[in-house]
Amino acid sequence: MTDQEFDILDELYFVTSFKELQQKTGLPEPAFREALRGLISMNYIKCLFPDQDTEVPFDPDHFAREGHAYFFLASKAGLLAHNSR
Repeated sequence: MTDQEFDILDELYFVTSFKELQQKTGLPEPAFREALRGLISMNYIKCLFPDQDTEVPFDPDHFAREGHAYFFLASKAGLLAHNSR
């Protein structure tokens, strides 16, 4: 896990919007999106869309178009990985 991915997971103990998460991490959008994709591919975070209560499977095309409207939450595996570092 990269330092960027660790910092993102650090903010995902509660549901957080794309915009809020990007602001808190201070990452530029391309790097931020890439780090999110890495965490999603490892099943470390859940994607929620169109609201905070609806989990959706990751779709790269939809994420490219609507990613700014997503919410995220660390999964159990993500929390374990974050806390064991």
